[in-house]
Amino acid sequence: MEKRITVPFTREQAEELKCGDNVLISGVIYTGRDAAHKRLIELLDGSKELPIDVKDAIIYYVGPAPAKPGQAIGSAGPTTSYRMDSYTPQLLDLGLRGMIGKGKRSQEVIDSMVKNKAVYFGAIGGAGALLSRCIKKAEIVAYDDLGAEAIRRLEVEDLPAVVVIDSRGHNLYDIFYGRFKANENDVLSRYIELAPREIFADILDKIDGFVYFDSRRR
Repeated sequence: MEKRITVPFTREQAEELKCGDNVLISGVIYTGRDAAHKRLIELLDGSKELPIDVKDAIIYYVGPAPAKPGQAIGSAGPTTSYRMDSYTPQLLDLGLRGMIGKGKRSQEVIDSMVKNKAVYFGAIGGAGALLSRCIKKAEIVAYDDLGAEAIRRLEVEDLPAVVVIDSRGHNLYDIFYGRFKANENDVLSRYIELAPREIFADILDKIDGFVYFDSRRR
């Protein structure tokens, strides 16, 4: 069952969520990728005011496609979150409460999330067109010159996400992937050996070029 979140996303709301929870997010969130984050941190380093208030806010790591007629925004799938890792702790210290993206985060970011009681949400990569339907309004509020990477103010309704890392530092990647990590290459190799070439030829031909799959070399 999904949990509903309304932004502003408070510390109390964050602490109620657990790793693995499915959520539906509504309210105002902001977009920002690495280029915008770099500028935000440069402002902070220069003791200047940010163009957005990050306290109890959620930032969605996305560079949306142009909107088609009748749409608020184009395809809006998440980008890889590690690109923002070097900038994130400073924003968390200012009260940033949530981030939406895909992929793992650095230990420095996780430690800062625990300290500041923040949550990292995962959105479905490759489902940008579907996610865009949850965005009812979009407007650029900073760094228009960055194009798709400009900071946008989004009004969202029931945007689906999953809690990947909660405010206690519990990490979905560790829970579901950790027990296979020690022998991941062995597990993956066996999986590939069982794949019938007549069905998966287009994939297996590419895999054969990887040096760590010696057993499949011709």
